[in-house]
Amino acid sequence: MTSQIIYKSGLRTSCTHLQSSTEIETDAPTDNKGKGERFSPTDLLATALGSCMVTTMGIKAETMGIELDGTRVDVTKIMFSDPRRVGKIVAHVFIPSGLNLDEKTKEILERSARTCPVERSLHPDLELDIAFNWG
Repeated sequence: MTSQIIYKSGLRTSCTHLQSSTEIETDAPTDNKGKGERFSPTDLLATALGSCMVTTMGIKAETMGIELDGTRVDVTKIMFSDPRRVGKIVAHVFIPSGLNLDEKTKEILERSARTCPVERSLHPDLELDIAFNWG
């Protein structure tokens, strides 16, 4: 097993990663009867995309001797209705200045981000607005 989720009441869950025993909690969002005091499950979906993108970029960068420390991904989740679902994710990646990378290297790192396992797992109807900002 990967994780275990326990419903705690009040539209909150406690999620345990079994390998590390780390825990996160989720809440239903305020626009769907929740308190919005934690990530919602759909927030985690959108956040997983950004985290996966920057992680795969980091893996590739390490093999190329490049440090991406301080790289930031700003994620926005946009809900659609009928049926209620995540309809669009905006993920803008900001790479710190000072790396002085050529265009080919940037393209390699961007491609590694765009082929991360989470993006490859998303439904093709989900709109993605992904941008890379170098320095």
